[in-house]
Amino acid sequence: MKLYKKTENLKLNALNEKAFKLERDIQNLFEANLEELMGLTVVKSEFTIKDKRIDTLAYDKQTNAFIIIEFKRERNISAIEQGFAYLSLMLENKADFIVEYNERLKQNLQRKDVDWTQTRVVFVSTAFTDYQKQSTNFKDIAIELWEVKQYENGTIAVIPIKKTSAAASIKSAPQQYPLSKKVSDEIKVYTEDDLLVRGSDETRELYYKFRYAILNLADDIEVNATKLYLAFRKDRNIVCMDMQKKQIRMWIGAKFGTLDDARELARDVSNTGHWGTGDYEINVTSDKDLEYIMSLIKQVIL
Repeated sequence: MKLYKKTENLKLNALNEKAFKLERDIQNLFEANLEELMGLTVVKSEFTIKDKRIDTLAYDKQTNAFIIIEFKRERNISAIEQGFAYLSLMLENKADFIVEYNERLKQNLQRKDVDWTQTRVVFVSTAFTDYQKQSTNFKDIAIELWEVKQYENGTIAVIPIKKTSAAASIKSAPQQYPLSKKVSDEIKVYTEDDLLVRGSDETRELYYKFRYAILNLADDIEVNATKLYLAFRKDRNIVCMDMQKKQIRMWIGAKFGTLDDARELARDVSNTGHWGTGDYEINVTSDKDLEYIMSLIKQVIL
């Protein structure tokens, strides 16, 4: 990936890539910016359990799940096998992770509060091989790859490696990855289809109208599925949707009081328990307010 700086006369000057000297340099960068980059909270750096060392233990407050992050400079790691090993380690030692969370963050997290089905492992490296990308290209494994590159002038590029739309199920290769069944029995990677079946024909049709409109607001918006809702993301959640039979509950990702909602269509849920991200809730039963709702969502993107 090449980056350029545009000059006043429209010439492009290439930025030179600078190698990270140490694996720890990548780790320090991510841990200092984990909320901005991944929307996660750092629990512990260099967390050791059962003679195994985890680079960064993090927590996702949106899914109530622990996230293991490993940083790699070398290109010869087996991401999928290591990933399953880390996931298995966590599932076998749940209490240790909860104790670490409570001690480090001074909280009182209970086992029942954690959604272990949403646990995942993230590998961060300056580059991954085609084999590493292909071996993790299963739609239902909780293993992510993120590339990071450093350039002159302090420029940093962070690129999540997306799974292809034709990604197969890990269940199709049980003999190749024997640990996969043990992990997949407890961990669930949700897809858009998993959430859409909760709606009706009418709300699914309505969803696709809003989906098309939202994705056309910017080039890099993507749809992520969690256990409870569908999230449209651009660096962070901009709008979340809960599919129901008679309506779609929608939360716009902004603090209440920051949007210009002249019609007062959205309800303030800043002090109310709710799914998704944001303090604005709208219950949608038709597309009659689609354009106005898009005007609210645009304010989050700009």
